[in-house]
Amino acid sequence: MTKDMSWVLEPLLVLPGVVHAVVLSSDGMVQGASPDLTREAGEGASAMMSALQGAGRAVAAAFSGNDAVKLQQVVVDTDSGFVFAVPAGQNSVLAVFADRKVDMGVVAHHMQIQVATLGRKVMHSEPRDIGSDA
Repeated sequence: MTKDMSWVLEPLLVLPGVVHAVVLSSDGMVQGASPDLTREAGEGASAMMSALQGAGRAVAAAFSGNDAVKLQQVVVDTDSGFVFAVPAGQNSVLAVFADRKVDMGVVAHHMQIQVATLGRKVMHSEPRDIGSDA
């Protein structure tokens, strides 16, 4: 079982316009979530964000011709608000949902601060062993 990383989201959740945030492993497992986000919503968002991160890397590699391309940020713009996602340490992603009135630059900047401050030391996830030794 992974430790609860919800505390790393606190500085982001106080920003004007930020509604929810999640720290997830790159394979889509919730490591921490906003206190008022339901478990089902957090798990669903984490699974989809994992897929979106993979798709983002794949499309960037296809367009750039560089298979080693590193994804730096994904932003999804909807009529309800914005989803921001950034890699946050080894095998981890930090994702935030904000309403339409948010200052996008402020949120992106604060996400980068959290990752720079905590990402390498705190927000990392060991790869899961999916093999069997049976």
